Amino acid sequence: MALEPRSGIYEILDERFRIPANGDRRLEQLFDGSRWCEGPVYIPAWRQVIFSDIPNDRMLRWDEATGAVGEFRIGAGNSNGNTLDREGRLITCEQGNRRITRTEYDGSITVIADRYRGKRFNSPNDVIVHSDGSIWFTDPIFGIISDYEGHRGESEIGASNVYRVDPETGRVRVMADGFGAPNGLSFSPDERQLLIADTLAGQIRAYDVYDGQKLSDGTVFAEAPLTDSQFDSIGFDDEGRVWVAAGAGGMHCYDPDTTLIGRIVFPVGISNMCFGGPRNNRLFVTASSTLYSLVVAVTGAPAIGSPGACLRVRSEHEVAAAATRWRMNAGTPS
Repeated sequence: MALEPRSGIYEILDERFRIPANGDRRLEQLFDGSRWCEGPVYIPAWRQVIFSDIPNDRMLRWDEATGAVGEFRIGAGNSNGNTLDREGRLITCEQGNRRITRTEYDGSITVIADRYRGKRFNSPNDVIVHSDGSIWFTDPIFGIISDYEGHRGESEIGASNVYRVDPETGRVRVMADGFGAPNGLSFSPDERQLLIADTLAGQIRAYDVYDGQKLSDGTVFAEAPLTDSQFDSIGFDDEGRVWVAAGAGGMHCYDPDTTLIGRIVFPVGISNMCFGGPRNNRLFVTASSTLYSLVVAVTGAPAIGSPGACLRVRSEHEVAAAATRWRMNAGTPS
């Protein structure tokens, strides 16, 4: 149960959510008109968000300076997850083409990986980049179970795994297996931990990362019934809190000790999220046909190889001040 009646879009489940809940009191709708959108990534050099409209087989871009939304790529291989590599190039999961690609500076497309041991991937879903340049991605079957988000087909590999592409050799390795449907994934700010959402299992699993190339056995970081939440995209803020796009459950926020401390409520189920904006404190969230944003009271962790989470011990004064502001805004419409 919430500690108090919900204020606007925030639901506080633990005192530690007091400060994160002191951002915008309403959602800002940036675009509506997709069939099903996912994969937002903020590109600082362009001041744009690139995101995928999967069934319409296109990638869109929202411009921060003008607010305009236009088509970035038509015929995008039913793209899903997107991220940036260490050189600022766009890395994309193409569900329909069953591959991982990179958009070069001149706009040309390079195929990074499309097979494991000679067999095509299922439908790459979400992707991240390690500071060593390796590319990690999930490969569930969402894009091959029908023609809606890809092309109906059989799984050649016969499993849904998490893979790593070596930056020097291009070798593809299975890093984690045993999933119902691996989906969102994220390294912790210090890259010592990897979180992976298993949507069908209703779990987020945590793995210790060794030398950027080995994982421990996974443990359960969070669980939720599928009737309540559907775990998807994952991100960290710079104080180590975990933010999860959880479908009908809205945006979940977890303390590093795995406690669910609060939620942000959305009018429809949400799919993916990313931090962005000039201060990296703006959440961009895809939800059904819509791209939303809100400026929050936390800062997203740098995407690649930050020096580590700065875990602060909040004073009673800080928490009390946050609680006061939260109560003052309790009647603000969402």
